[in-house]
Amino acid sequence: MTYILAIDQGTTSSRAIIFDGKMQVKATAQMEFKQHFPQSGWVEHDVSDIWSSTASTCRGVIEKSGVSVREIAAIGITNQRETTLVWDRETGKPIHNAIVWQDRRTSEMCQALKAEGFEAEVTEKTGLLLDPYFSGTKLKWLLDNVEGARLRAKAGKLMFGTVDCYLIWKLTGGAVHATDATNAARTMLYNIREGKWDAEICARFDIPLDMLPEVRDCAADFGTTRADLFGKELPILGVAGDQQAATIGQACFGAGMLKSTYGTGCFALLNTGDTLVRSQSRLLGTIAYQFDGKPTYALEGSIFIAGAVVQWLREGLKMIREASETQPLAESADPTQELYMVPAFTGLGAPYWDAEARGAIYGITRNSGPAEFARAALESVGFQTRDLLEAMKSDWQDADDKGVLRVDGGMSASDWSMQFLSDIIGAPVDRPKVLETTALGAAWLAGMKAGVYPDQAGFASKWALDRRFEPQMDEATRARRYAGWKDAVKRTLT
Repeated sequence: MTYILAIDQGTTSSRAIIFDGKMQVKATAQMEFKQHFPQSGWVEHDVSDIWSSTASTCRGVIEKSGVSVREIAAIGITNQRETTLVWDRETGKPIHNAIVWQDRRTSEMCQALKAEGFEAEVTEKTGLLLDPYFSGTKLKWLLDNVEGARLRAKAGKLMFGTVDCYLIWKLTGGAVHATDATNAARTMLYNIREGKWDAEICARFDIPLDMLPEVRDCAADFGTTRADLFGKELPILGVAGDQQAATIGQACFGAGMLKSTYGTGCFALLNTGDTLVRSQSRLLGTIAYQFDGKPTYALEGSIFIAGAVVQWLREGLKMIREASETQPLAESADPTQELYMVPAFTGLGAPYWDAEARGAIYGITRNSGPAEFARAALESVGFQTRDLLEAMKSDWQDADDKGVLRVDGGMSASDWSMQFLSDIIGAPVDRPKVLETTALGAAWLAGMKAGVYPDQAGFASKWALDRRFEPQMDEATRARRYAGWKDAVKRTLT
């Protein structure tokens, strides 16, 4: 058995990838699903779409690859984090749509809790901030607003889970209710210092502890799939939230190593080893991965809108038909125009954490058109990344001021975007040969646990560079452009 099936359940699509014994992609299947926006700032998924698209892509990739199910050693799962699901323990029926990580409906709840002085306790125990982004207030909202939900929860009839947890439950036919430490760490309910669900925080949110899943290592036994799903029972041996899986896939196993993933949002993680850094810059302390019961910590900066800004150009403004059109448009933009786009469509993430901020564009003239908008959209991702790196440097003295940034995700394929990123941060940017780092991380976890893949050191030695982008912008221009960005953000926040 020399193949690994990786499930990558994302915000806008579900993917399944077969990796061979050399950790190379054998085949991929992908299926997009509908996004639901019931009110401004609300984002939901139909839970049945999450499951059906996952099951379909798994079956599809097995058929497409020509690999026999008997040759698959294990399954690894990676997933959109923080997205919150609640379902009936006996029937399996969800009580509501999944509330997506981007959803801001609990902004007022978070503000009220902050006013009560609760954020300090949350940050000390969980590493997180009191923000609608995380699962805890989403779960409280469901129990408060779905008729009968809290009574059913207190009677032990409801189960909570992030997406990985729900998929495990479905794949195992309801036999396993478990998550991994990286996903638990994003709920705002898990004490990452003590490695357990925090009874005091759960009591404050009036969340019964028996709703919550068992927390396991990233490489662990998460049960076996129902035989009727794929024709054979398959062990689930690896689980990590998408950004942690990308950190693993980029082999960022050493303290001080840094990666940034560009998908719907952008997420930068800095490995801080066994040190849980208490951020003074409103970054997040989190778990990068956990093996043998021992967590490795990270500083994380989260940008809500990265690739989604290109999606907005396509679907909202109808300026482009395909995402690939943004690069040639940006290259053709008038160099004398310097537009700044602050894509706060669902608020601003780190290091600002303003849930009420909304998007703005500055510097528009009558000559501004699709090319200038495209360039401003791509540049916004570079500017936001620099915000994160500046905050990390101020928080952790061991962070390398000019250290290499490893990148992945869909937008990292854009040479123009990665060159601008290198220019604006003033440091090298390394793009690996394998851009499927999130799925690779999940596959390696499962494959390593199954004995198919090498250990950490062996895996790290196989990381291969596709291209390094070196800064070409002079320091004066870099400083001026970044100052313009900071001014645009300041205007947006006020």
